[in-house]
Amino acid sequence: MPPDEKAPRPLGDLERLVMEQLWAADGALTVREVHERLSGTRELAYTTVMTVLDRLAKKQLTERERAGKAWQYKAAAPREEMAADLMRDALDRAGDRREALVRFVGQVSDEEAALLRDALARLEEREG
Repeated sequence: MPPDEKAPRPLGDLERLVMEQLWAADGALTVREVHERLSGTRELAYTTVMTVLDRLAKKQLTERERAGKAWQYKAAAPREEMAADLMRDALDRAGDRREALVRFVGQVSDEEAALLRDALARLEEREG
């Protein structure tokens, strides 16, 4: 990761809920649209949603553009890319990277282990 690029941080609960709405959307959403989608399950002030979206944009986790008087937001990257960035950051912060990997692999399911083996095999083929 370039030195000027900030390391990703895990999302707070509300940030995660907002990002889930953006990832599920077919296109960009306004603050009002995100608020409406969330209000079915949580009681949130419109201004709270607006603040969260603004914070996510400042963290470069969302992209925003003007649509008339409103802002429209969309996720800056797919959720899988964000998850990979968070995992890489966690490894960078681990005291013993090897031990952290061993412990992680020891906790995955058989299906996930097979996916990891397949991914490693594909990398070896590309590099070979």
